[in-house]
Amino acid sequence: TQELLDQWHIKCPVRNFEKYLLQEILSLEWVSYLKSEFTVKIDEEVKRAVEEPSPQNNVQNELADVYKPYTLPAFNYKGKPVIKRYAEAIHDGLALCMEKYDNLILFDSYTTYPTNEGTITEGLSVKYGTARVKNVPDCESGIVGTAIGLALNGYKAIVELQFGHFMGSGFNQIVNNIAKSQYRRGQNVDVVLRIPVGINSNGFQTDVTEAWFTKTPGLKVVYPAFPADAKGLLMAVVDDPNPVVFFEHQHLYQNLTGEVPEGNWFTEIGKARVVKEGTWATIITYGMGVHWALEYVTNHPQYSIEVIDLRTLQPWDKDAVEKSVAKTSRAMILHEDTLTGGFGGEIAAHIAQHCFTKLDAPIMRCASLDTPVPMHKHLQEQFLAKSKLEGLMEELLRF
Repeated sequence: TQELLDQWHIKCPVRNFEKYLLQEILSLEWVSYLKSEFTVKIDEEVKRAVEEPSPQNNVQNELADVYKPYTLPAFNYKGKPVIKRYAEAIHDGLALCMEKYDNLILFDSYTTYPTNEGTITEGLSVKYGTARVKNVPDCESGIVGTAIGLALNGYKAIVELQFGHFMGSGFNQIVNNIAKSQYRRGQNVDVVLRIPVGINSNGFQTDVTEAWFTKTPGLKVVYPAFPADAKGLLMAVVDDPNPVVFFEHQHLYQNLTGEVPEGNWFTEIGKARVVKEGTWATIITYGMGVHWALEYVTNHPQYSIEVIDLRTLQPWDKDAVEKSVAKTSRAMILHEDTLTGGFGGEIAAHIAQHCFTKLDAPIMRCASLDTPVPMHKHLQEQFLAKSKLEGLMEELLRF
């Protein structure tokens, strides 16, 4: 109705904000400045940019401009490891980072005041205050955009988004703004995006989304499979001034325990780990796939299988993969994501190009079915890559 339109015309946020600025902050002289002197300055800068000489073509310079240079901090670990759950290891890393960096702001989707009981961020808002630990609504684009603004003004920011497929709502901020800032403007964006992922029993809020970001230049992508790496990689990516997507498998939060070093602990970004030595074949994997691979190896002690946990997907450890494939001559790439467009395709292409003469069998890919995640238990078991691992490994070893 016209009456309703009139009411909202009065409440128009743009008009009211302009009115507020003119009454409380700016002056009419400032408006005149914007229209005259400031416009002239903009024109001068545009003219200067247009007149700059064209850059010289240099591939190495271009690649070097994607990330701000970073070196892992030197540290001397003297503590003793303690047994912790995967979620507790992440909490430990968050707490140490909040203590270490007083300019670090945490955006938490699950914060429950006043004690955050039952969450990974338990107790942090009480200790560091709500100015540094922000309880945020489900508005991914707005949250990520706010984190970008903070980073451009000298802060560090950690953003926790509730589920992997919610990233779609903040996709433009991530792939067009965060990822490209260092290359386009020489301005790093010091933001870590914590993303719970992994297939769960209800079939919803359960997508595996790492391939959305591994192909986006400017982002680093990590995916820890063990509690110690969850803490070590988290502390490393918070220290790193570049934007990082940090994947956490929600099934591992309370279901996986392991030794976690106390105090400061850093896991180098871009370095894989051989979690099981072998000579017959190599399983290259990450995240939940590591545990499927280790289960397979345990169930087949007669086979000598090497298992590599990539830990970092961008940049990934090509040298470790090449070395292992040269030793075993057979490669299986395993991941929870669907087959088509999954990150395993990138690994397979690299092996085919750089290790072809070392191979005694075709490169195998074991991935989930190319369908949305089903809800029914039996359909979900059929969907998962784990259900195919046994048969594909037998095929690989028989070749």
